[in-house]
Amino acid sequence: MDFMVLVQVLESTMRLATPLLFACLAGLISERAGVFDIGLEGKMLVAAFMAASIAFVSGNVWIGVAAAVGVSVAMSLMHGLASITFRGNQLISGVAINFLAAGITVVIAQNWFRQGGRTPSLSGDARMARIDLPFAEALRDVPVIGPIYHGILSGHALLVYVALLCVPLTWFMLFRTRFGLRLRAVGENPAAVDTAGVSVVGLRYGAVAICGVLCGLAGAYLSTGLSAGFVKDMTAGRGFIALAAMIFAKWRPWHAMGAVFLFGLLEAVANRFQNIDILGVNLPVQAMQALPYILTVVILAGFVGKAIPPRAGGAAYVKEH
Repeated sequence: MDFMVLVQVLESTMRLATPLLFACLAGLISERAGVFDIGLEGKMLVAAFMAASIAFVSGNVWIGVAAAVGVSVAMSLMHGLASITFRGNQLISGVAINFLAAGITVVIAQNWFRQGGRTPSLSGDARMARIDLPFAEALRDVPVIGPIYHGILSGHALLVYVALLCVPLTWFMLFRTRFGLRLRAVGENPAAVDTAGVSVVGLRYGAVAICGVLCGLAGAYLSTGLSAGFVKDMTAGRGFIALAAMIFAKWRPWHAMGAVFLFGLLEAVANRFQNIDILGVNLPVQAMQALPYILTVVILAGFVGKAIPPRAGGAAYVKEH
């Protein structure tokens, strides 16, 4: 594999890892506050549909992104209502959101656009524009640095850079702010936080709302940046891959970025090479495309025991009187 092919694969990795990174950070923040969220997939799917639909109708991609974030936060608050206020089972609430999203997106898309559960193809201002970084053209022909800066880092949609920026911001919020300290404490020992006079319910709703915003951005990028419209079940298990990456990263933002780039790389390699020779064995394209999902199972089987989730995760908090 020559250097330019490697550059193309890594550039593709950046794009493919972006929705995973948003979703992984969303799950990480929610679970750090003690609210398990299996519904990342469903929220991304509804956000992807909403972004593509509103962008097509309005002709402006950013109105679509705003709509995607709005609907994703609304679904997050539904999850919060079920699991925080009514103390329902968090896993079942998340699964319900996934089922709801899978059905409702296709039904509404068919009703609105009559194209078999998909939106019309997006073009012009209804799609995310590519951004060229400063001096990308000037540095293009410089050996090594040029292909990396111009070929890999430059020329992506705005949300790719927003996703990368969210990693240090999430780390800073969780580990360097009072809000982050309280958020982590709510996930470990909510009774102690309550005793200190801080609202456990308020903090958990805050975490769930942030989770909704990030899932909204993930879905919006999926249908208006990575693709040119919405198609049925287009998230294709990315919400669950993000959960696997989060567990692999042990609920730490910087490690999460590394984990999602690993998954993105596998998908990019599967897209770039139709089949690969490994020690004389020819792997078909289907085996390559299955690699991210196989890795998900391997990681969950190998790391769930070793990765210790927040102690109060998955349990509703009942205030003692």
